[in-house]
Amino acid sequence: MKVPFQVIYEDNHLLIVNKSAGILVQGDITGDVPLVELCKEYIGKKYKKPGAVFLGVVHRIDRPVSGIVVLARTSKSLERMNALFRENKTKKTYWAITEKRPPTQTGHLIHWLAKDEKKNKTTAYPGETAGALRSELSYEVIAQRENQWLIRVNPVTGRPHQIRVQLAYIGCPIKGDMKYGAAKPLEDGSIALHARKLEFIHPVRKEPMGVEAPLPDGACWKPFLNFE
Repeated sequence: MKVPFQVIYEDNHLLIVNKSAGILVQGDITGDVPLVELCKEYIGKKYKKPGAVFLGVVHRIDRPVSGIVVLARTSKSLERMNALFRENKTKKTYWAITEKRPPTQTGHLIHWLAKDEKKNKTTAYPGETAGALRSELSYEVIAQRENQWLIRVNPVTGRPHQIRVQLAYIGCPIKGDMKYGAAKPLEDGSIALHARKLEFIHPVRKEPMGVEAPLPDGACWKPFLNFE
């Protein structure tokens, strides 16, 4: 079985991995083994740690999304990384592929998003709405290959399904994202959204850090493998 993650940074405080699409970050009602448990197993074996391994989930990305996930190896790192994410002191860059071109080459989107937990689906509203949270991102069209557009997205806020629903709202659903209006699914069940880069201040060493996750092997990404 192929390990569904690739280690891209590791020290005594953090473990940062490139998650494959299709795997949960944390456990849910499905009972499927989540990323965090697989990474605990990795740490336990590598460092020959007896007993339980501490590994805290700093943030999550959706199951069908690939890319960077940060895990904390100590409670101090977890607390400090949580604060960085909560206070928007990180810079997150996603790459998305859409079947339609956005209305402008660059854009700044602000919507109010409300998630239906029972349906696991988020709705976007153009203005303030009861029960909805202000959600903000910027985007840029950076490449085109036939009828596919590669979009660089920098979310300012971190709402559930935010990039997926905000791009769908402007008529550009992400390839494979049937939940938000894509024409058809991708063969592997993923969606063409990848957590590409993350920049932040290291929680202990206080040094600027930047990590980048290689693109997935999926067919839809192949036309863009040599880009940047």
